[in-house]
Amino acid sequence: MSPSNGSAAPQAARRVLHPGSIGMLSGGLMLVIGSFTPWVSTPLGNLSGMGGPGLWVMCAGVLALAGALLPYRRIALAHALLPAALAGVLVLWQLARIAQLSGATDSWGKLLPGVGLVIVGAGVVLLLSSARRMHAAG
Repeated sequence: MSPSNGSAAPQAARRVLHPGSIGMLSGGLMLVIGSFTPWVSTPLGNLSGMGGPGLWVMCAGVLALAGALLPYRRIALAHALLPAALAGVLVLWQLARIAQLSGATDSWGKLLPGVGLVIVGAGVVLLLSSARRMHAAG
């Protein structure tokens, strides 16, 4: 019906993507990919993320991917902050553990962060920047 006869205008379709969707998709994918790749590089070989907290990081990445496709901004904001906090704590814990082991064995430079730890750290930064963007847009 037209607005000239007194009916209301049709409602606009609800958008699925929000201002932080692309960053959340990228950050979530980085968490998932980083959980499978090596987290610690040693002279004897690499230690995979799945040997430690990688499963938790992978679950957090899937949670971030799901939040990127939610049309509700507040829930999507929680889906960005919770995985970023969880993965960020695990990355900091792993870096502290590498420093502690290097100091205890006096082998500085032998245990190094692997590519997976760096990828997960970058994913955390992307999720936090997406959360800030969504909070500012609201």
